[in-house]
Amino acid sequence: MSTTSNQPIPNPTGPSPPLVRLVVKPDRGRSLVAAGPIKPGQVVLVDSPLILYPSSLASLPLCCSRCFRVLPSQPFPCPSCHVALFCSPKCLSLSHPHLLCHALPSLVSGNDTWPDDLLFLLSAYSLPSNSLLQLLSLHSNSRYPDEQMPLIHSQLSSFIPPNLVPTHFSPETTSSLLSKKKTNSVLRGGRALGFYLWASMINHDCLPNVCRFGNIDDPTRENNTDLIFRALHEIKEGSEICRSYVVRSDEYRERHSWLIEYYGFRCKCDRCKIESKWFGNEGEYADEEEELVEREVNFPHWDLLMRYTCKCDGTLAPLPPYPDGSVSDIMECNWCGIIRKYEPPDDDPF
Repeated sequence: MSTTSNQPIPNPTGPSPPLVRLVVKPDRGRSLVAAGPIKPGQVVLVDSPLILYPSSLASLPLCCSRCFRVLPSQPFPCPSCHVALFCSPKCLSLSHPHLLCHALPSLVSGNDTWPDDLLFLLSAYSLPSNSLLQLLSLHSNSRYPDEQMPLIHSQLSSFIPPNLVPTHFSPETTSSLLSKKKTNSVLRGGRALGFYLWASMINHDCLPNVCRFGNIDDPTRENNTDLIFRALHEIKEGSEICRSYVVRSDEYRERHSWLIEYYGFRCKCDRCKIESKWFGNEGEYADEEEELVEREVNFPHWDLLMRYTCKCDGTLAPLPPYPDGSVSDIMECNWCGIIRKYEPPDDDPF
């Protein structure tokens, strides 16, 4: 999620990716816009995680602590903590966050139940100073409860020996880090959480123009932890790159509830402006028949919405353009992975 305009802008991985530019908008904070015309299906952004860590202690025996693929029958244990397991010698050599490694034997021993937030904090504080500052620069509309801060920072301190205390270690930094987690972390495969700096600058729209791919268990992808964003349709130069933070087929109320609870804002996109008029004062449809007529007559985005919605509620995006530059008519779902030819309806406006 983007940051407000009065916060520092980090430089995530050097120059901007070739198809996008980073800008700051007064009403939307940091945003990515198309640096030139983008074709349907074109890969707009490939982003590697700044940080990737286990979502819980329960996931440690099940997946590689580096790439988070499911472990083979004979994994490679970490020679330092003897808790983390790796799927290959390569992942073992790349290892995992050093503070987390130091703490894991204590975290898994005994009968104590530790909050999963400790896994995040130990991983975040393991980052180099400049990477930690990039993480701290991310925007958040949530705040970690003040009354819980003394306890979790005290717990965290007990796992970090004096000779390994990070430069920016403080209750204030810990509170700031925890406030970023709810808004910016991305669940990967149900077993890992990651932060992606370029991806965090893609703002929300209930009618997005890109969607996210990235099956962490895909055996054909070497960089399986990367997120890939593909264009749903043609994007003009200068247009903002937007994805949906919610299930696009959800009704207006469900979308707004989710966005307010998890991201702290009310969506004012074109779709929401239209759909908000379909509701009475109590949040129910004013009249079902009237709503259906309104949808057919005054909702110009309906065909566009349906075109890119899979039966599983995932998003369908065209495959990347062919080598000669022509656009593919084959669609792929970013959830279930189904691949099928696009068949436009008779009244397709495109």
